[in-house]
Amino acid sequence: MIALDEDALICDLAETYGILSYRSLPADLVAKLSVGLRADSRIKMKLNKIEVPVQTLLLAGILDKLAFLAWAKTTDGSNNINRPFSIVKKILDKETDKETDIVAFTSGEEFDEARKVFIKRGR
Repeated sequence: MIALDEDALICDLAETYGILSYRSLPADLVAKLSVGLRADSRIKMKLNKIEVPVQTLLLAGILDKLAFLAWAKTTDGSNNINRPFSIVKKILDKETDKETDIVAFTSGEEFDEARKVFIKRGR
């Protein structure tokens, strides 16, 4: 665990047991305490390659179903338009390189040129 992420282990030991310096304790005690950390501790989640606690996913799933049920009883639901987006899908979606509306400029002149093009398009 130390080799994987020492900082996460230190935080978990401090949060759970109040241990601020694990190096002052015997190695076998630190090992026992580390194994006893809860499943949603930083280091255990990292070991199991889990990015979001199970409880968070369950709550997001409940919210998704509730939003769907409420939407299904509306006019939009009967016409199958404006379907609510899934929180679970947003949480688990790994694609962060999606195109965004954010544009950066290195100079004022570059901004002015882009602004002129934007205005000409009528957006």
